[in-house]
Amino acid sequence: MNAAAGTSRRPHLTVTQNQQDDQNPTDRPEKHLMTFVGRDVQAAVEWNMLVVDGDAECAESLVKDLLRQGHEAQAVDTAVAALSTYENADVVLIDLDLPDLDGLEVCRRIRAVSNVPILVVTARGSELDRVLGLQIGADDYLVKPYGFRELMARIEAVMRRIQAHPPQSADSVISHGPLEIDVSARQVRLDGRPIDLSRKEFDLMHLLASHPDVVMSRKRIMKEVWGDVWSRRTIDTHVSSIRSKLGSRSWIVTVRGVGFQLGGYVAAVRSAPSGDIAGDEM
Repeated sequence: MNAAAGTSRRPHLTVTQNQQDDQNPTDRPEKHLMTFVGRDVQAAVEWNMLVVDGDAECAESLVKDLLRQGHEAQAVDTAVAALSTYENADVVLIDLDLPDLDGLEVCRRIRAVSNVPILVVTARGSELDRVLGLQIGADDYLVKPYGFRELMARIEAVMRRIQAHPPQSADSVISHGPLEIDVSARQVRLDGRPIDLSRKEFDLMHLLASHPDVVMSRKRIMKEVWGDVWSRRTIDTHVSSIRSKLGSRSWIVTVRGVGFQLGGYVAAVRSAPSGDIAGDEM
């Protein structure tokens, strides 16, 4: 981000069309998030756009253009903020040059757990960057400088493709015997009984259930659930908690020296619900 000399970063900004001229953005304490809600020209279809750009001036300009088209938009300037915010967006517009993590890695992490449309909007226009961006999961790639009308046309084209091929409803609920994971509602049920999991516990359970035949390494789990910020005990603690809440160790199987895998429900049903054994290796 291009930091203005002697001034602090505008971390969070909420603006309506009637307030844009007199709002004091420095009064907002929350970090790394600028939100604009307003209407100027009503769009035929309204989408919630997330703009991820380390250049605050560029992000603000794009957000204002989007809200003038009748959409809602918010801007974040770091990868960390993007990874904690994208779930609320209909479309993610991301620059690759972010201060804390390369935008390609952000695209990869989002795509690993979500089908939200991603458009790369960046000054990096090499063939390699384009190919990597599309291969890693971006739905389109647009190089700066660009025309706003072209950007809107590309967004609309991506959304038409998404809407023409919606995900099957069965994909939103993952079932393993009596265990059901409702991805859309972020709810877990066992024998019809709701299981109260924390956000990260759900993310971990969803990751394992999405790949039931794969042993997930600790490294992969940490990248996709915690974003590489971890200690060894982080996974162990969450696995232990999930097992306890599900009433059996067998729902999550430890593959010693490798990682974890979703267990078979027959084994889980037969397993005594005695919780975790403190001395066991996780």
